[in-house]
Amino acid sequence: MTVTLRPARSLDAGAVGEILHGFARENDWMPELHTGAEAIAFCGRMIDKGWVTVAEQGGKVAGFLAVDGTEVHCLYLSPAARNQGIGTQLLDSAKAGRRELALYAFQANTGARRFYERHGFVEVARSNGADNDEQLPDIRFVWRKKE
Repeated sequence: MTVTLRPARSLDAGAVGEILHGFARENDWMPELHTGAEAIAFCGRMIDKGWVTVAEQGGKVAGFLAVDGTEVHCLYLSPAARNQGIGTQLLDSAKAGRRELALYAFQANTGARRFYERHGFVEVARSNGADNDEQLPDIRFVWRKKE
């Protein structure tokens, strides 16, 4: 099925928020700190700032990427959209025209860590999680365009 990447619109906040909130519900190591409504509101703010690109498949939002400058804030896919190359398409769109990207991934999120490492991100630091809302140990990753 064809995937289309496009800038998110305000009306996408519900679908994007549901994908984000669903991640916390499906991972027992991830604390569920916010309600679904709070996740939708948060995603609406990112959309309003122009940070969000959505991947649309079959007329539905299958995933999204939020980038502010060189900082990747979020990259999440619906469960049905995983392992189809959609995350790679979103990440490649963020890399286009940039020399560097950086992000944090939770240490417990082994799938995300493998994904980013496969796409050229390198671990540059680890933390005990004291500086993130979830209080979970995380890893700082950086990707730099090869010259």
